[in-house]
Parts: sequence; C-alpha cells; structure tokens
Amino acid sequence: MTSKLPATPAEALQISVPPLRLVVRAVTGLADRLGFWRAPLAGAAAASDEMTTLDTLYWVQKSRAPVTQPGADVPDMRADPVALPEGFVPDTRVTLAAAGDILRSRGIDGSKDVVFARIADVLFDADLSIANFESPITTQPLVEEVIGDKGPPLECCDRAQFDILKGHGGRRFDVLNTANNHRFDMGLEGIETTSRVLAEEGILEIGTNASPDQQGCGWVIERDGLRIGLVSDTFGLNGHKLPADEGWRINVSALSPKRGDPDLSSLKRQIDDCRAKGCDFILATVHWGWEFEMFPRAGQVAAARELAEYGADSIVSHHPHVIQPVETYRTARDPDRVAVIAYSLGSLTWGFTAPHIVLSTVLNMTLTKGRVGGETRTYLERLSVTPVFRTHVEEDGVALTRIEKLADHADAADSPLDQDHVAQVAAHADRVLGPGWRTQGG
Repeated sequence: MTSKLPATPAEALQISVPPLRLVVRAVTGLADRLGFWRAPLAGAAAASDEMTTLDTLYWVQKSRAPVTQPGADVPDMRADPVALPEGFVPDTRVTLAAAGDILRSRGIDGSKDVVFARIADVLFDADLSIANFESPITTQPLVEEVIGDKGPPLECCDRAQFDILKGHGGRRFDVLNTANNHRFDMGLEGIETTSRVLAEEGILEIGTNASPDQQGCGWVIERDGLRIGLVSDTFGLNGHKLPADEGWRINVSALSPKRGDPDLSSLKRQIDDCRAKGCDFILATVHWGWEFEMFPRAGQVAAARELAEYGADSIVSHHPHVIQPVETYRTARDPDRVAVIAYSLGSLTWGFTAPHIVLSTVLNMTLTKGRVGGETRTYLERLSVTPVFRTHVEEDGVALTRIEKLADHADAADSPLDQDHVAQVAAHADRVLGPGWRTQGG
C-alpha cells in the first residue's frame, strides 16, 4: 500500500495569511492554463534571502510543475562516452560512486537496511562513496519540516535516523558533503554534533571546516595509492548568519547570485591547495543552482566549465531536488582530459512522491592512474549514470522508503509498481539524460 505523503512541496504549503493563499492559488492556476514558467524565469533568485514575492510564487509553481525546458542561452551539454587516451598504460584503478541530497523524511524511521537495499551495488560497492548530507544531526528536539511563508524549512535528524541514512548492511558512505543551505538549521550545536558523529563513524566530512586554519583548504582521501582531492562550497545558508567569529566553519559563496557571476574564489583556493598536496584527481562537490529546474542556467554551465579548466577533474552538484544533465567536458588545459560535470544528481531521499522529485541519479566513475607520453596522469576510464527513484509504501503498518533502479521497472510487465507513475518518472529521465540509460545498466 502506498504511504500517504504529499506529492510536492506546493501540496504541503502552509500559508498563514489568507490573502496570500488566494494569490498563490490564482497564480498557479494561471500558470497551469497559460503554460508560462515552463522555461526558466529570467533573473529569478535561488537564495532565499534574495527572493521577492514573484520569486516565491515561481518557486511554488515549479515545485509542482517543474521547469522542463532549458533557457534559450544554455549551451549544448555533450554526454560523449568516456575512454582513456590512446597509448595510456594503466597502473591503479579506483571506483567512485556519487549521489545527491540525503534528507530525513517521514517513512525513513522503519527503513534501516531497506532504503538502499536495491541500489547498494551501485552505491556502496565502489571504493569511494559520496553524497550530500542535508539534515544536520542534533541532540535538540527534532523540528518537523514545514514549507510555508514563515521562512525556509528546517532540516534535522537524530543519531538513530542517521544510522538509517548512513549506509546499508554494514557498508556506509565514505564521504559526506555538509556544505549546503541547511547546514546551520540547528545552529552551532547541529554543526558540532554532525561533525562529531561523522568522525565517530569514520566518514570524511567535507565543506564544513574543523578549525579556522582549514578554511580555504581541500580534503584528501587516498585509495590504493591514488590521492583524491575534494573541494566543496554552498551557495548559501537559507538566510541564517554564522556568528562573526564563526564564519570559517562552513564554505559559503555567492554561487547562484540573482545578479552577476558566481563567486568561484573559495573553490579555486581549495583546488590550489589540493594541487599543492600532490593530489592525482580533484573532485568538486558544489551545492548550487535553481530548484525544480531540470536544466542548469547558462551562467552555471560557464562557471562549471571554468572550474574544470582551473583544475577540477570532475564536478558533482546538488540542490535543485530534480536531476539535471551529466556533461562530459573535454578541457582545453589538457585535451586528453574529460571532466564529468553532473549539474544536479537530484534528491536520493526526501518526503515527496511526485515523479520529478522521486527521481535521482547515482554516478559511477572509474579513476585510472597510469602513464602516457612519459608522464603520470589520472584520467576517467569509465562512467555510468544510473537513474533511481524512491518509493514510499506502508507494509504491515510501517511506513517504508525504498529506492529502486528505474531500469528495473520502466516498461516492465512484471513490475509490481504503478506503471503510470513509473512512466512519468522515466519520461523525466529521458528528457534530461536521453534514452541511453535504458540500456546502459549500472
């Protein structure tokens, strides 16, 4: 039986001012009938502290009916096959799996060793598994997510809920990014409790700094002699302000400004630091973009490519709560180097059931270190993109969240899932990724 969860944030919207409810109803009704906002609204805000009433209305509408067309100025984002350059002699291979947002939601509490069971092979069999963790762990009373006109929702979880979200069957994420817009939702206690728990679990936390000296530095993790540098930044903190003497704690930059270009200076400093530490491969994790838009904006594409030219060997991104394209970008700095740019991996866990929101992707990459032209280099040898989607069901009176591979259920006569719903999920995957995912496999 399907668990009773709202389909979209718009369905769960709580508005305290009656006239505003009428405005929201009128504007969304007009948008449905007239078809505006199917393409991105020019000049729209991404950060909550830059939003006007128009931005808020646009956000509500696209949460229920996502923007499915790219802006007219967005360049082509190629997704060519990845291969090692000719003459490359491989030495060491390391596999990496990357996923998007992990948020606590209703239906999680009873889902230990259930939520990731069907995707554990693509997510946890890799040498290195990474995701964006967006519900700070807290010892304070838990706050329920409320989406409404009183400000951005608060996210949080307790230690028991984190034990469900951290992995499957004894395997867990190796790296969790915590530079995101919900990082300061539970204040300094939430920052410190999360960092302490991740350290106890042996999970590398990136994006939140352990001391003032860490600010501007990257993180390094080694597998089989291959040194991987990690850099991280977020576009904002939902209007929350760190105390003046605590600003070093979270990497925050104007990455998705309403006006002007993204500020990449923090990410570039971290890339410089990873280079200085002798990293073989540098992965940028970036929390940015416009929610519920299925294609990045032109300025974001330009900024991602600038990072790739500066030294990010691949980029994984999150925040929009929907998937966006995965580009394979051949750099000018090294014509043999193809940087994967995943503009949004979507939300792996969250408490909404609409087809565009339950869909996310798991990215699998093989990093190979070897020699070519007499020099040691590390390149991408393989890339696969696995669309996955959440199901929310009730079994024996317990609400469960389970993530499925989309290829196992799309056009599958023996699937027990609602095929109309699955077809809508698959249509979004086709639109963003192209139809190749249906035969690629994990």
